[in-house]
Amino acid sequence: MSRAGRGQDALTLLRRAEHVLFAALLAIGAGEAWADGVDRAAVLLTTLAVAVWYAVGMALSRRAAGVRMALLWLIVLTVGWTALLALSLSFVWLAFALYLLCLQLLPPRAGLPGTAALTAIAVAAAGAHRGGLDSGTVLGPVLGAAVAIVITAVYRRLRRESEARAALVKELTQAQERLAATERREGILAERERLAREIHDTVAQNLSSIILLLRSARDAADPGPPLEIAEHAARGALEDTRRLVRALAPAELTGRSLPEALERAVADARHFGVDARFVADGEHGPLPTPVAVALLRVTQAALANVRAHARAATVVVTLAFQPAAVRVDVADDGVGFDPRDPAASPSSGTGLGLSAMSSRLAEVGGVLVVESTPGEGTAISATVPLPPPRDPADTSPISAAAAVPVDATMAAPVPGASSTVTSQALS
Repeated sequence: MSRAGRGQDALTLLRRAEHVLFAALLAIGAGEAWADGVDRAAVLLTTLAVAVWYAVGMALSRRAAGVRMALLWLIVLTVGWTALLALSLSFVWLAFALYLLCLQLLPPRAGLPGTAALTAIAVAAAGAHRGGLDSGTVLGPVLGAAVAIVITAVYRRLRRESEARAALVKELTQAQERLAATERREGILAERERLAREIHDTVAQNLSSIILLLRSARDAADPGPPLEIAEHAARGALEDTRRLVRALAPAELTGRSLPEALERAVADARHFGVDARFVADGEHGPLPTPVAVALLRVTQAALANVRAHARAATVVVTLAFQPAAVRVDVADDGVGFDPRDPAASPSSGTGLGLSAMSSRLAEVGGVLVVESTPGEGTAISATVPLPPPRDPADTSPISAAAAVPVDATMAAPVPGASSTVTSQALS
């Protein structure tokens, strides 16, 4: 625990000790007055009134009522204490608790005179009950006031130190956050500079050479050699671009096609006790990396939701390649939910995962459709349109670099934004 935290704990314990002290002195005084045969009804009613008023003051103090309200509360409390003193001198020891309250709730210019007034009341009451003043009658309240002043001074110093330490901790925390943000920005800038240098020294140089070679081939009688060199440079640019794409892509995007990645994700889902199956319908060449990533992440999030919320026995993941789109369906036989209000469903979900899936698909021009009814399972369909196929002869080496095989590892549902949702019962 920090020093600021220890200081706050000490202040809290001190305030609680003062409350216990007031209650104990009030109870002791009432007990002694009761035993002495003082008017018991008057003692009981006055004691209860003082206790209730003290509790009211504690409630007001939590709301930071201000000095004026504190002064009014202390005056009324002092009147009640004076009434108790008129009934029995056994309540004189309650003056010590009142000293502490007066010194802590009021500023020094009002607290010290208030303490002196309380001391005078205690001395006068003792003299009235005993028929005169002596050294003990005077020294008791005076020494009590002196001890209260010392305790209050220590209390205020401790509070100032605690507040100063808390402010220092806050300042240090903010400085650490600013430093971390600065380091992140510097890291981003450094990475951008590195990529800029890498692209300039590889892809840009190859493209510049290709331009020069093509110009030379246009003017040459035999364009063969320049074109061969240009083709070689283009292949080099393609390899450099692929290398950069692999370096920028997440770790999952290496080594597998989308069907293989989805099959791996489904296999991982079986480890959690779900009968998970994967079906691939149709064939297609390598997908653009953003599309493959979006479909993989949506599938992983859907499977994670099945594990966490659906309580399903079976889930089927279907990958379908259509002429102009690719679609992934995830259907389960779980408890289902109301897509219009996922948070109110028996599946205990919040709907944030669906919003994240929709947002991820929207980034690649896709759409998410959710079909579910409570008690009848859920089907999620993610569809992404594909560009029309190009003639192989017209395929640019640079555009070919966008297609990278993918890998899969299981991931938790992703919190996110809004979703496109339709609702109907599953058959």
